[in-house]
Amino acid sequence: ECDIPKVAFAASLGGDGLQKTGHLNKKLVYRDVLTNVGGAYNVETGEFTAPVRGVYYIRFTANAPTDFTLSSMLYKNCGKVILAAHESLSGEGSDTASNGAALLLEEGDSLQMMLWANTQVWDNANHHSTFLLFPMPQQLKQ
Repeated sequence: ECDIPKVAFAASLGGDGLQKTGHLNKKLVYRDVLTNVGGAYNVETGEFTAPVRGVYYIRFTANAPTDFTLSSMLYKNCGKVILAAHESLSGEGSDTASNGAALLLEEGDSLQMMLWANTQVWDNANHHSTFLLFPMPQQLKQ
């Protein structure tokens, strides 16, 4: 059990303002890292790479003004959409959407967040738009 690497991270988009897409998807890079135990989250690319096979709990939130569609999508291995947070425009104010799940990841599987085409997300120093992960107890296998 001592050989099982400790891994967990929590990060927000940070900055002070809006990220918005046109007709293409955009990778979200969560640069304001609160925790990155084990270093499996890459702050430069925004990707998490599973160091060992196991069940991991993933959670994310997205916040944005309601004048444009909000989104935040979890992709596994650069392709398959696993989880989505999506909110259509709804007038004045702001919305927050979130999603999460326990997922079985193989060693080397990667996760990254994407902003879908024609959507937006917003963050500031208060960490409204976040991405986090931790292993489920006793679920990591060498």
